[in-house]
Formats: sequence, C-alpha cells, structure tokens
Amino acid sequence: MWDKTKPVLLNAKDYSLAFLKWLLLGITMGAICGPVGFVFSKTLSFVTDTRTNNPWLVLLLPLGGMLSVAIYKLCRVSDIGTNRVLESVRCEKKVPALLFPAIFIGSALTHLFGGSAGREGAALQLGGSVSSMLCSLLRLNEKSRHILTMCGMGAVFSALFGTPLGACIFALEVVSVGHVCSAAFFPCIISSIVAFWISTTLGVVPESFPLQSVPEISLETMWKVPVIAIVCALVSILFCLALHTSEKLFRKFFKNEFLRIAVGGTVIILLTMAVGSMDYNGGGVNIIHHIFTDGEVRFEAFALKILFTAITVGAGYKGGEIVPTMFIGGTLGGSMAILLGLNPGFGAAVGIAALFCGVTNCPLGTMVICIELFGSDGMIFFALSAIISFLLSGKASLYSKQKFIYSKLSEDVIDTDED
Repeated sequence: MWDKTKPVLLNAKDYSLAFLKWLLLGITMGAICGPVGFVFSKTLSFVTDTRTNNPWLVLLLPLGGMLSVAIYKLCRVSDIGTNRVLESVRCEKKVPALLFPAIFIGSALTHLFGGSAGREGAALQLGGSVSSMLCSLLRLNEKSRHILTMCGMGAVFSALFGTPLGACIFALEVVSVGHVCSAAFFPCIISSIVAFWISTTLGVVPESFPLQSVPEISLETMWKVPVIAIVCALVSILFCLALHTSEKLFRKFFKNEFLRIAVGGTVIILLTMAVGSMDYNGGGVNIIHHIFTDGEVRFEAFALKILFTAITVGAGYKGGEIVPTMFIGGTLGGSMAILLGLNPGFGAAVGIAALFCGVTNCPLGTMVICIELFGSDGMIFFALSAIISFLLSGKASLYSKQKFIYSKLSEDVIDTDED
C-alpha cells in the first residue's frame, strides 16, 4: 500500500524493488514450468496414442493403479493432491517436493491404461511442487511462497493447455472464492506468459475449439443460453457430488489402497466392455473436438463420463477433473443445443463455460479461458452462462479445500481467509 507518511521517492523505491523481485521470480518460475509442461504434455500424448493403438491395455488398468499407489507410498505423498496445493496458498502447509514425480508418473499410468481423468489438475500439483522447491532453494518467506505457488499453478496450466491469461486468473481465483490476491497478478501473468511461450516454442500446440457458427444476440438466443446454463449448473452439482460420494464409498468399503484402486480399475474395465466404446477412457479431448468439427454428440455421453470419472477418481487414480469437466459440459451443451435448435458446437462451448464455472467457482477465469479456446465472437454468451452457473451451483466444488470467503448471494463474509 502507498504510505502517505513516506516521501514519494521512498514509496517509488519500494514499488520498484517489488517490481524487479517479482519480475525475476515470475520469469524464473515460467522458465522452469514451461519445459515441465512440455514434457508432461508430450508424455500424456504418447501414452494416450499408445493406448489408442493398443486397446487391450485397458485390461491392465488395475495393475497400473496398484503401481501408482506403490509410487505414492514410496514418495510418502499418499492422500496429497490438489487440495494440499490450495491449502499451501493460505497457510503454512507446504507441497512436498516428491509430489512432483508421483503425480507425473501416476497421471501417465492413468492415461496409459484408460482411467477417465484429465491433466490440468495434475498441472496444478506439478506447479505447486516446483514452486515449493524453488522457495526452499531461495529461502523465501511465507507470504512470498504463497504468491509463488499461484505462479507455479498458473504457469504449468498455461504451458499444458495453452491459455496463459485464463490460467493466470484461474490460479488466482480458485484458492478462495470471492478473494483474489492482487499482489500475485504481476508475477502470475509473467510466469504464465513465459511458460506458454517456452512450451509452444518447444512444440506444444495450444488447445482450441473453433466455433463454426455463433448466433446473433436476440430474444430467442438470450433465453436458450440461460436454459443450457441452468441445466449445466445442476449437473455441475451432480458431478461434484458423484466425485466426493464415490471417494467416500471406496474408502469406506475398501480400506486397503491397493485393493481399492484394483476394484475401481476392474469396474472401469467392465463398464468399457458394457458400453462397447473407449470414448469415455482417458480425458476425451478427441470427443470434444468431434462435436465442434462434425456437430455430432451422443445424448447419454455426459452421464457416462460422470460415471467413468467418479469411479476413476474415487478409486484413487491420478490426473485431474478439468478435461472430463469440459467433456461433460461439451456433450451436455451440444445435446441441449440440438434440442433447442442451436448449433451443437455453439451449445458445447456454452456448456463447457457453464460446467467449468459451476465446478471451479472461477467466473473470471472461465470467461477468459473460453475466449482463448473458442474465440471472442461468443464472449457475451460465455460470460452469461458462466455467471448463471456460478450463482446456481452454490457451494459445489471439485476441491473440498476451496474456501468460500464471500457469499454468492450477498456481500456477507461467510468465512475468513485463514485456516
């Protein structure tokens, strides 16, 4: 804060030193996270292609899951995930350095053998691990560590998904709903841009879903978009409930982690055989692209993806829930668009915006990510659907440690920003 009791030159000195400090730290974090995102992206692409070319690998999912559990135990990071990263931004809890190899290998195993999980959740954990190691090396204080953790989260997300502005804002918003650390804006945007530039230079292609048709703003469109958003808000609550309930049930009935994940993997194998398709294994980005390019979508796809993902994550497989969230939102929005007489690709974009915001509670980050993914032509519709879903999804969240500082219904403070 500008200190009115200080001479102007002394205030200028403080801000100049802060600028230089966070410029260097932001560049450093981006320079580290860019290659990390590149290697992680290429690894997941390789194992996904390997599974696609060898469908029988899904039969080894229980074995891959048990290997993942063994790696987590070896690294002593069992039960540590994205929630720990969020907590580390608010309190003194640190992200263990060994979470880095554990989540990297665990996510690769999940994708190789066909678990239904994404990659961006893993990106947040990788970024948190990198920032923790850098903070220890530089002996930074607690408040600086909090900011640098957000920088790491945004940087790996940006490098992996190719949405630098959205990744930056998402990392700032996701920790505490209703509260954004303004001091973290500058270093976060620097680290996200640097990581994005490095990863794309090395060969990562930014994710994008080009819209073929965006309707004009009209009374008809302005009631149809909210209908999609309202349904997606309800499904976002259902998705979060399914994830958390599945985890509780697996833990209740299968105390042993190895048995728990083996049973979950077996259920996924049986479901894959019953469905007769591998569309619901892995993240499912190819299915999302199919909606935008061909305009085809299965009406039951969103429900099946919820089931596959809830079992995968609940049983303990590693990865993330963001890409499955986009799959669910895209297929649900695309299906509703067909029923409402809208373009399926446009409906998929609206659905992704609504469901993503409903489960992450990050309206600003959602809007920017959607513009980076779909272009700016439909930004009014993306913003409208995101805000509607944000309000109606209540306190539903992918992350149990996400803290709600302010009520969505009023200016009331419902929780403090201290654990």
